[in-house]
Amino acid sequence: MSTTSSDPLAALGTLPGVTDAVDSVRKAVDRVYGHRVMRRRSNEVTAEAALRGARGSAALSGADWNLEEVRRRTDFSGDGEAHVIGAALRLTAEAGQLLSIWRQSPLRVLARLHLVAAGGATPEDAVGRPRLAGEPVDEPLIEAPLPGAGEVAGRLEGLSGLILSGSAAPALVTAAVVHGELLALRPFGSYNGLVARTAERIVLIGSGLDPKSICPAEVGHAEQGRAAYVAAFEGYLAGTPEGMAAWITHCGRSVELGVRESTAVCEALQRGAA
Repeated sequence: MSTTSSDPLAALGTLPGVTDAVDSVRKAVDRVYGHRVMRRRSNEVTAEAALRGARGSAALSGADWNLEEVRRRTDFSGDGEAHVIGAALRLTAEAGQLLSIWRQSPLRVLARLHLVAAGGATPEDAVGRPRLAGEPVDEPLIEAPLPGAGEVAGRLEGLSGLILSGSAAPALVTAAVVHGELLALRPFGSYNGLVARTAERIVLIGSGLDPKSICPAEVGHAEQGRAAYVAAFEGYLAGTPEGMAAWITHCGRSVELGVRESTAVCEALQRGAA
């Protein structure tokens, strides 16, 4: 992050285009929270957003299943794609339970997320801890150079420090940086993309922007496509103001598309109740 500000996350919020993205996201979120269905049936919207978010995150990790297939299946112990879907569903269910721990120890939460994602599909001694020197990483979508284990440890501590110190940055900016940094580091041997997107969700919920978790950014990331996701992430890796702004605005657009998805769910529930 190329800034000398004492609050580097807040400094990112002032980049060209980012302020507009933040405002646009806030307005979109406010609209869906104001929908009449949210007064009495918000739990149903939350549950459906979780399902659709998990499907979207899994799609980015190579398991692009039809939503109804994800809804119908109960056994995800089959092939590699089934494991990815199951991991995404478990992570989505876990995200809301970790908010208080996230505020005290982000690194503990990340370890827990990897443990939940792995679900027995990863060797036990490699679960829930950052990878060691020489250990391989299975993350097919992200082909950027892999930081060494020492760099990973240092940058994870830095990320944790930023979160714990607090920031005046908008929730969107913090969520995008957490997501981007975890993708860049790929700290675990597996499921890094799923963990990164879940961490983004935790920030959006815990910040108060989306307290009921009804705006699944994962849906928007998937809808924009894997190529757009990787291209925007390359902007994060570049670390330039333009690159960082491109990544943050991409994440903002993803939240807005998630809002659109949940608005459609609200409309469907309203028609069903009529």
